[in-house]
Amino acid sequence: MPDLTVREYDPSPGLGRHQVLDSRSLAYRRRYDGQPIRPTAWEPRIPVLDQSNLLAQGIHTKALFNGSGVDDVDALASCTGNAAAVLLSTILTKEACAAAGLDTDNAAAAETWAIGLYADATTCDQWHQYTWPTQDCGSSGLGAAKALRARGLIDQYGHATTAEELCALLQTGPVLMGMPWYAAWDTPPANGLLDDIPDWDRSPVAGGHEVVITALEAVARIDGDLSYDHTVLRAQNSWSASWSDHGSFRFSLDLYQRLRADIDLIQPRLDGSRA
Repeated sequence: MPDLTVREYDPSPGLGRHQVLDSRSLAYRRRYDGQPIRPTAWEPRIPVLDQSNLLAQGIHTKALFNGSGVDDVDALASCTGNAAAVLLSTILTKEACAAAGLDTDNAAAAETWAIGLYADATTCDQWHQYTWPTQDCGSSGLGAAKALRARGLIDQYGHATTAEELCALLQTGPVLMGMPWYAAWDTPPANGLLDDIPDWDRSPVAGGHEVVITALEAVARIDGDLSYDHTVLRAQNSWSASWSDHGSFRFSLDLYQRLRADIDLIQPRLDGSRA
């Protein structure tokens, strides 16, 4: 077992990420060495996913895991599998997604695929004694990345820990972000910017959550250095297309900096480029 730092959150439907930091992997994080940082965006090929309202989507977990003893549930703490599915659909071609069994045209089929990946991720989380489908225990970004690699869908994954490293990773592809989720963020403003919610940091932490950062929308500098207040990122959630701005939200680098100790950033990759 590698040297892990683990921060667990109580999993609940929609929120099921635990923070797991692997010191061995972090030692090889992609450090920022001054490369250009520009606005960029990565578009997922699958529709916005919804890890709640499963039954309305025609997703029956009892049938998916026949013989496992699991009952039908209407929501899962499968955000890590969902986020990883969204990211994978961005770095693979439509044909490669189809070969992997990931339907890029049908939201319910893609959600079903993500649930299967969530199950794999819980197995890869060897620090945890539970696995789905026997227990909706949540997982980690690290577990999801390991699950993708075990399936042969990626061949590497890298980490970032600083704001500059995050922005540099986004120049080459989307990034998985595990984060604490504050209750005040459940209903973002019209522009989806979490920073604009008054006193969000005084609201309770509802749980741990995994999302995909899909864009560096605005890059601002002051005297040559990144302006954390005015550099804005966009992330895609998995709570349906009707949530916030078509399923996405925005946040500043300043918000990231404030929560940095509780966030983990992982970028699964295939040969260092989009496939």
